Amino acid sequence: MINLFTINNHILDTSKYSNLLHDDVVNVFENELCKYVGSKYAVTFNSATSAIFLSLLNKNITLKIPSMIPPVVLNAIITSGNEYEFTDNIEWVGDSYVLHEFKDYKIIDSAQKLERNQFKNECNPQDLMIFSFYPTKPIGGCDGGMIVSDDLDKILSLKEMALNGMTYSKNNWDRKIKFPGYKMYMNSIQCDIALRNYRQYENKLEKLSKIRSHYNNHLGYNNTSNHLYRINVNNREGFMEYMLNNNIVTGIHYETLHNHPVYLKENTNCIHSENASKKTVSIPFHENLSESDLSYIINKIKNYK
Repeated sequence: MINLFTINNHILDTSKYSNLLHDDVVNVFENELCKYVGSKYAVTFNSATSAIFLSLLNKNITLKIPSMIPPVVLNAIITSGNEYEFTDNIEWVGDSYVLHEFKDYKIIDSAQKLERNQFKNECNPQDLMIFSFYPTKPIGGCDGGMIVSDDLDKILSLKEMALNGMTYSKNNWDRKIKFPGYKMYMNSIQCDIALRNYRQYENKLEKLSKIRSHYNNHLGYNNTSNHLYRINVNNREGFMEYMLNNNIVTGIHYETLHNHPVYLKENTNCIHSENASKKTVSIPFHENLSESDLSYIINKIKNYK
C-alpha cells in the first residue's frame, strides 16, 4: 500500500526524562527552530490547537477564516471565546495565512508551512507565528505546536498560560503559581521526536522538491506546497475508490464548514470553496516515495482520466 503520508520510526529511552517531562530537550527544540525561522523567542504547546486557543483566549473578537479549514481551528476560536465569519479563501491550503490582525500585531497560522527564515520574511517583530508538529505536518512529531515571535512579553505570557499558570524557570521547583492556567505545554517526549525530525528536515525538503517537480511535470500542475499535493477530479469518490483498489491512499483537504450543521453561517457565499471541496483530492506526497511509486501513481491517475 502506498500511503498518503509517512511517519518516521524513532526509539526513545524514556528513562532519561524527568518526572515532570519538561527537560532541556524542550529548550533545545525551541532554540533550534527559532534560529531556523529567524525569530528570537519560542514557546511550545501540546498541540497547535492549544497554541491557537491560548493566543486568542478572551480576545472577544470576530475572526474571518477560510471555510475550507480543519475544524480544530474553528473549535479553538469558539472555545477561546470568540466569534467567526467565513471567507472564500482556498489558496491558503498548504501555506500560511493571517488568522487575525490586531492594531499592533497579527497572528499567522502556519501549521502547513515551515521554511528557513520564514518568520523573518513574513512577520513583524511583534507578530505571532504558529507551527504544528502533528505527525502529518512538514516537521511531524507526536503532535505538538509552537509559537515564535520577537516579542518576549507575549512569549513569556503564553508560556505561563500553558504551564498551569506558573512563572517560568529552568528549575522546575522554582516556579510559582501566578494565576489559574492550562496544562498545554509540550512535553519532553513530543519535543524529542519533533527535534529528531527537524534535524532531518532539510534532507526531507530536498526529496519533496524532486517529487513535487516530477508530479508537476507529468500531471500539469504548478503546486508549491511542502505539505500536500492536491489535484482536481470530477468524480472524487469514484477516483478515491479506484486509487484505493490499486493500493494507493488518497485524502480530502478539506470539506467546507460554512454549511456544516455545527458551524452553519447562513447567507455565506463561498462558491469557490464549495467547488474545490467537491473536486480536490490529495495524493501521496512524502519523502519515502520511490521512483517506481511515483510512476505507478502517475500512471493510475492518467489511466483514470
